[in-house]
Amino acid sequence: MSISKRVSLVSSSPTLKISAKAKQMKQKGIDVVSFGAGEPDFDTPAHIKESAKKALDEGFTKYTPASGIKELKEAICKKFREDNNLIFSPEEILVSCGAKHSIFNAIFALCDEGDEVVLPSPYWVSFPEMIKVAGGKPVILKTTQEDSFRIKPEQLQKAITPRTKLFILNSPCNPTGMVYTKDELQLLSNVLIASNVYCISDEIYEKIIYDGEEHVSIASLGERIKELTVVVNGVSKSYSMTGWRIGYAGGPEEIISAMSNLQSHSTSNPVSFAQTAALEALSGPQDQVMEMVDEFRRRRDYIIDRLNETPGISCLKPKGAFYAFANVSEILKKGALKDSVSLAEKLLAEANVAVVPGSAFGDDRYIRLSYATSLENIKEGMERIKGFIEKVL
Repeated sequence: MSISKRVSLVSSSPTLKISAKAKQMKQKGIDVVSFGAGEPDFDTPAHIKESAKKALDEGFTKYTPASGIKELKEAICKKFREDNNLIFSPEEILVSCGAKHSIFNAIFALCDEGDEVVLPSPYWVSFPEMIKVAGGKPVILKTTQEDSFRIKPEQLQKAITPRTKLFILNSPCNPTGMVYTKDELQLLSNVLIASNVYCISDEIYEKIIYDGEEHVSIASLGERIKELTVVVNGVSKSYSMTGWRIGYAGGPEEIISAMSNLQSHSTSNPVSFAQTAALEALSGPQDQVMEMVDEFRRRRDYIIDRLNETPGISCLKPKGAFYAFANVSEILKKGALKDSVSLAEKLLAEANVAVVPGSAFGDDRYIRLSYATSLENIKEGMERIKGFIEKVL
């Protein structure tokens, strides 16, 4: 069998691989604590589910326009205007099958064969794979824990070449949870404007933010950077709607039109009644979002304290999202484990704890733990990790 070269370049998702292995163990009756998947453990709010049930009862189960229904696009425009100070028309909005799908469409719409895409590391696992399958070349910019995993404008400037087409920004960030300030974004936008480089701004964790931090969309910092930016968001994380698969993008009409054309020949429209649910999520009560964020904050404070109390581990306190990106380099130096994959495999096999190796995110010295699980699970998991590491060291 001959698999295409383009597809053979794509690696499987380590996040999903770890989650699948943990689920297999659970099915066998093994008590596994999973810090793997980036999925809120809360149920979708009742009023959102009710809107989908109503749509089903009313027979809203047919094709919709490939780029999404008008009512949802208008709600997205309102959301961008009120939350992000961004003015878009419905023609500048695309509704896709998840934020991941919107990012995929944007990369394919913007990248030609051999184009360079600047990508800060640590990065979300799918970014480099999407770039490669689109024929682009990922140009990885390393960030450090000392700099709170944020790139500096001079780093970005140095990485840009005549082949640079695109820069990918993710704030709040998966896996580090770090958030760029308005001033930092302004300096980055100045570099992009000067070099005429496009930006995909992944803002899916926008509402999951702590300690009085402010989420700022880079596209809101001026008309010129807005013309260069595709802003991506969705309902998966903020409204605990991961399985509903509704994401969206706002950007220049020419780019959005190209993304829509691509989508029309791949998936067609997102699920009709899921769009109705997304409309209710954006337009309805928001109090449950705040309640969810308050609980994530409580879990974050606990898991970060426990990680930093554990010998051989250090971890910055994230400002957003629901991940702890823990530095385990001291454990790898002192123990018999050669890399983050070995550590993750041993934790799962010997302590029944699932974490994601940092190599999946571009830094082998780390592991990622999702605290989108109950505080009880977090407490039990941290006890197991502590016991395992005491044996290793």
